[in-house]
Amino acid sequence: MKTLKIQPMTTPIDADVAIPGSKSITNRVLLIAALADGISHLNNALMSDDTRYMANALRDLGIRVDKSDNAFRVYGTGGLIPADRAELHIGNSGTSARFLAAYLGLGTGTYTIDGVERMRERPIQDLLDGLIPLGVTARCEGKDGLCPPALIVASGLKGGRTTMNGSKSSQYFTALLQVASYAQTDVEIHVKGDLVSKPYIDLTIAVMRDFGIEVTNNNYRSFAIRAGQRYHSRTYQIEPDASNASYFFAAAALTGGRVRVPNLTAQSIQGDIGFVDILSKMGCEIDKDPEGIAVRGTGRLSGLDIDMNATPDIVPTLCALAPFASDPISVRNVAVLRLHETDRIAALKTELNKLGVRVDTRADGLTVYPADHIQPAALDTYDDHRMAMSLSLIGLKTPGIVINDPDCVNKTFPTYFDVLNALY
Repeated sequence: MKTLKIQPMTTPIDADVAIPGSKSITNRVLLIAALADGISHLNNALMSDDTRYMANALRDLGIRVDKSDNAFRVYGTGGLIPADRAELHIGNSGTSARFLAAYLGLGTGTYTIDGVERMRERPIQDLLDGLIPLGVTARCEGKDGLCPPALIVASGLKGGRTTMNGSKSSQYFTALLQVASYAQTDVEIHVKGDLVSKPYIDLTIAVMRDFGIEVTNNNYRSFAIRAGQRYHSRTYQIEPDASNASYFFAAAALTGGRVRVPNLTAQSIQGDIGFVDILSKMGCEIDKDPEGIAVRGTGRLSGLDIDMNATPDIVPTLCALAPFASDPISVRNVAVLRLHETDRIAALKTELNKLGVRVDTRADGLTVYPADHIQPAALDTYDDHRMAMSLSLIGLKTPGIVINDPDCVNKTFPTYFDVLNALY
């Protein structure tokens, strides 16, 4: 589809919504299962562009990965990479690029990682700089020497101590953490500055523990991983994606309705589950039980001022609610949003302005103001799945909202608009 017109809802939502598996967890466990020795069964896996790029890259490296329905079966090779040469194309999948860059350090050979034009604008050199002290030859050959294509020449990870800038992406640290125990000696990873998106590190450490490897987290200032630990193959159930659930929780908030997501609980290892607590502060009623979470809109939404450094992926969802709130919503400490699939701070301002919504931006955040009237408009999505999904929510409340390039949701939630339409 080139465009999709969103129809306003005439009655409040009242639905249980099944959300596909987490992208963040799926791409982590695909790599971890490849590192394990034996066959792992990954159930409720997300099937999307990002996970397809990861699975295909592993296949290109000689790892057998079978897919059926919503599951992967991965034949781990015990930390060995069969291919000694590969050119990996990962589209615009940031997790794939970063996780694979560190994984390739375990190989013996020459490898390249490349992607689409936007991926060639997304920095990765800080991660490669983190690999070099561990015995890997790595450099970027793209924009400003900071972006893909990335060239990696490896003969195994030697281990030791390395330091990386924490302000750009927690995925750099996840990438090294996941492979560090396969180094020849213990690994220490030190953080320069403050580490962004800390809940994603918690997620990584939790998944690693589930597969048998322990990490020492020194208050996010450094991490220690003992060499010789190994992942164990297993059957693993992947949680529903909390980031993608946020759109449906927001839909309940907007329409004064109720949405319940089964199998996503308060015990989720995903930081973005915290979105329901934000909705509670804004006036929604939240029901958490051992088998799911429900959000009920009350017909009112309060504004707030919030630091979202820990959960930047749900900022667009929150900004879609802002025009309907009683007071402005101000988001701070999210400069990392400028390095995602698009510069999300700039993109949100541009698209909300088309609707007549006032937005003030700063280097590290934005403030979105309530709107008495929302103008009809066709909204651009910048080949960014989160822009498409979040902006579509506005169309649930106001007529004339058209989403350009809705198929960009294939990156992480190919059935998003089908699931949304089922709520009418």
